[in-house]
Amino acid sequence: MCCRGIRGAITVPANNKESIIAATKKLLKEMVQANRIEMGEIAAIFFTTTSDLNAEFPAAATRELEWPQHLALLCGHEINVPDSLPRCLRILMLVNTEKTADEIEHVYLGEARKLREDKEA
Repeated sequence: MCCRGIRGAITVPANNKESIIAATKKLLKEMVQANRIEMGEIAAIFFTTTSDLNAEFPAAATRELEWPQHLALLCGHEINVPDSLPRCLRILMLVNTEKTADEIEHVYLGEARKLREDKEA
């Protein structure tokens, strides 16, 4: 078994607590479902937002999902690159798994699909 990173991103419609929590929950659920993750397999989750999203910590969404309290969570801001995608929330989930890197499904929702157009089917 090894630790693999699963990436995800989603755009958030507004800089308010409700929108940030809803978008985070949606992205987390999609990432878990796409990769058939069990809670005990998650080693850590890093959340980042563009600087225009600061009304809530995305990690707070895990409490509303009633995920284990012992999960290692960290929030931060992406670097402020000119003309980058606005109101974007990104997640890097580190998971202990038997899957190969090629079997990992990264998830990009909403306008964040533009970040990885090479992954479009």
